[in-house]
Amino acid sequence: MKFEIVCDSSADLPRETTDKAGVRVVPFYVSMDGQNYLREGVDISIQDFYTTMVEHSDCFPKTSMPSVQDYVDAMQPLVKAGRPVLCICLTSKFSGSFQSAQNARMTLLEEYPDAVIHVMDSQLVTALEGLFVQEAVRLRDLNLALCEAVPLLEEIRKTGHIFFTTNDLKYLEHGGRLGKVASIAGSVLNLKPVLHFFGETGDLGTTQVCRGRKKSLQRVIRDFAQFVKDENIDLDQYLCITGIGLPPPEYDEFREDLAICLDTVKKHPDDRGSAQIGATIGVHTGPWPMGMGMLKKANA
Repeated sequence: MKFEIVCDSSADLPRETTDKAGVRVVPFYVSMDGQNYLREGVDISIQDFYTTMVEHSDCFPKTSMPSVQDYVDAMQPLVKAGRPVLCICLTSKFSGSFQSAQNARMTLLEEYPDAVIHVMDSQLVTALEGLFVQEAVRLRDLNLALCEAVPLLEEIRKTGHIFFTTNDLKYLEHGGRLGKVASIAGSVLNLKPVLHFFGETGDLGTTQVCRGRKKSLQRVIRDFAQFVKDENIDLDQYLCITGIGLPPPEYDEFREDLAICLDTVKKHPDDRGSAQIGATIGVHTGPWPMGMGMLKKANA
């Protein structure tokens, strides 16, 4: 029997993708005013989320994880129908979404003791979690049983990496990820951080600070290429995706430069196009994050 897939909205998958794949999405909550919380992708679109930040420079949104009941509501119809369920969540290092899903599983097992529910910490964020969910869909559609798919997915979690930059340091500073003095200095000097999400550890770190947007984007690509070289990675075995907040005018050039870089090193990952980075990361980066991510394909 094919298993069903549930994920949280931090996977940043388009609605048409999840609908086509039959993936149920449990939304995070977003507050633009610190009081009223809206369901990401349901009550507020990501486009409107970013547009509000642009139009109101003093707006620093907050997010809140899905509740236990949110997960129960998503999984209960599948459990009642006797379907095995795989629930994939944002890395537990960044959110309690995984714990909410675990608690929902225990709640459902009290009423349906024979239910088969596996809750998985993806150990990934944003578009990487989205690629991870799509790999789960691929394994499901190859008719692998849930017990066969889970270990294959667990093997690839640590292979995820993101290289990206932001255009405004104030959101990192407001979120406590950058000192105020550094933020002010960065704004005056037009400095842009280049950041790297490490799948092996689940940590987010700053690798470089560049003056100007163009240099920071070029540095993202160079850091990616250097990482691939240093780690002797065969990108032919990987999925690759670019990510943005609001579509910036420099995006096409960034994609072209990335393609040139890949041709130079004679690497050809499976290009999954572009993802719009959602609110769980956008609250920290502001409206203009841009970068790229990579995740190894499951061995099936």
